[in-house]
Amino acid sequence: MSGYCVSMAGVTFERSVLSNGLRVVTASMPEARSVTCMIMVAAGSRYETRESSGIAHFSEHMFFKGTEKRPTARDIAAEVDAIGGEFNAFTGKEYTGYYVRCAAESRPLALDVLVDMIRHSKFDSGEIERERGVIAEEMNMYFDSPRDYVDSIYERLLFGDQPLGWDVIGTKKTIKAAIRETFLDYLGRWYVPSRMVVGLGGRLDGDITAEVEKLLGDLAPAETGSPAAAKVPTPTKARVKVHHKASDQAHLILGMLSEPTQHPDRYVLQVLAAILGGGMSSRLFTEVRERRGLAYYIFCHNSTYAETGTLYAQAGVDLKRVDEAIETIVAELRRIAREPVPEAELAKAKEYMKGRLVLQLETPQGLISFGLRREVIEGGAVDPVEVLAGLDAVSLEDITRVAEEIIGKRALHLALIGPFEDGEHFERLLV
Repeated sequence: MSGYCVSMAGVTFERSVLSNGLRVVTASMPEARSVTCMIMVAAGSRYETRESSGIAHFSEHMFFKGTEKRPTARDIAAEVDAIGGEFNAFTGKEYTGYYVRCAAESRPLALDVLVDMIRHSKFDSGEIERERGVIAEEMNMYFDSPRDYVDSIYERLLFGDQPLGWDVIGTKKTIKAAIRETFLDYLGRWYVPSRMVVGLGGRLDGDITAEVEKLLGDLAPAETGSPAAAKVPTPTKARVKVHHKASDQAHLILGMLSEPTQHPDRYVLQVLAAILGGGMSSRLFTEVRERRGLAYYIFCHNSTYAETGTLYAQAGVDLKRVDEAIETIVAELRRIAREPVPEAELAKAKEYMKGRLVLQLETPQGLISFGLRREVIEGGAVDPVEVLAGLDAVSLEDITRVAEEIIGKRALHLALIGPFEDGEHFERLLV
């Protein structure tokens, strides 16, 4: 067993590794009355094949459907309800997580329920068949929500026909074709100790590592390899993808390729995104919503994966003024790529990002989620002080350099949902 400890203003991440390779990360918050127990796995939709697309998300659903000890979904839910807890799960492209939030004194039961689900779920064929309908309705809900679905249109345009470009939820064809062996093959390949991290945040006492050792220490270690590397496109001209849908509002994402998760400019890109569209005093919010009244919501974000990333603006805009909205966003992107950012604006953006991080770390769930995501994606629960220092270190020269390189030189991509047909028309607005 090995481990380390990092801390920030009373917040401490402690990490230990069991002999089978499973990691345990804890973050003690003595002032809290609750605890969040979480299991995160380095396995998400990018680990799928074309035939198994959606199985990571479908598996997440099935873990709640019954174990040998707790035979039905109702049995599992009843135990969590009996302690006033909350439990849920989430699936991304590079990780999947399961958690229970509860009063601190109920931690042993919460952890036992989580581990039981991960280790002993039955994947009953009848439950699989019933859950297909649930997934299908989730798909319908997702596809009927343009604000959500435009993200899928954008990533398909950006990354093409590969796991990073596929919907996390899969397709109706692959969900219909999934059988019990599909789940067992996927989980047997990726749900192994070296890819699993158990995290607990909040009010903690006792020897957490020993507790996890009793529950998961006998899992056999296994080598998994890595998912296929993403093919990073190198487009040389603007591209547009229009999804025709009768609607009262147009939803769009406009952006370009940026850099991968661990790139040296990661904090520069975060601050750059904040200047453009972080908060209600950002450039895009001020120009697109406040001055022109073109949108209800608009923001900018830098999203990253192991090999690549994307810096993009997203908005819901007036159908009749969609051209003006696109032109305004493009103009703001070009302006920041050619004109230096004032010192005061940079300072405000850095404080905005630092403040958001501090707010996230104030709750047990936010704190342990932060630690586990960094642990799973980057192999270490990074000290939040390091993140704050990285944001603080961003200079005007950094912003100018990265804006020129990313925004000034890389091709624009536009995903648009609304009652439109002509993609070539919108391409002309990006030139």
